[in-house]
Amino acid sequence: MAFDFKKEYKEFYMPGRKPCIVSVPPVNYLAVRGQGDPNVEGGRYKQSIGLLYGIAFTIKMSKNGDRQIDGYFDYVVPPLEGFWRQEGINGVDYDKKEMFRWISVIRLPDFVTEKDFEWAIKEAERKKKTDFSKVEFFTFSEGLCVQCMHIGVYDDEPATVAVMHEFIRQQGYVTDLTAQRLHHEIYLSDPRRVAPEKRKTVIRHPIKKAF
Repeated sequence: MAFDFKKEYKEFYMPGRKPCIVSVPPVNYLAVRGQGDPNVEGGRYKQSIGLLYGIAFTIKMSKNGDRQIDGYFDYVVPPLEGFWRQEGINGVDYDKKEMFRWISVIRLPDFVTEKDFEWAIKEAERKKKTDFSKVEFFTFSEGLCVQCMHIGVYDDEPATVAVMHEFIRQQGYVTDLTAQRLHHEIYLSDPRRVAPEKRKTVIRHPIKKAF
């Protein structure tokens, strides 16, 4: 049975509707960076998703080719995730989507090295005749965070974030959103198949002890 990150690491992918505090270890990702409104049809954000999945499935399906990655095990490609920030704004202003600076990511299994990643880029470019040079091997360490499951449209996330922030205040913490510690979303629902009001999104914010 294929390894499923969502099931094996439920504490990071399947939080409840009530906020909780987690310590997130360093994780390797496929990543594409960009800026602008993610809702623009055919825009950079939409393009980044295609690039990420192109490399993600090249690595997953390497088992059927000539290159056998050391330590490979069959797995379900993890969900799309995103790190978000806006210059000069503390948190996220959903009315100013054009100001977003984002890093769109898909988690990599630990067995994937940077050399395996470089091979996958060349292999995908050879097979798909597409430029994948914007995809990078990205390691990110979030550390101590608060997270919560948000169900509904993305524009309604502020209500969930408000509950998260009240929870950490009661626990003696404050948010620690900076240029290095980012608003993080994990998209568990396929927007092409799930109605907006039923979409599940993990929202995660970095925190620190209040002084």
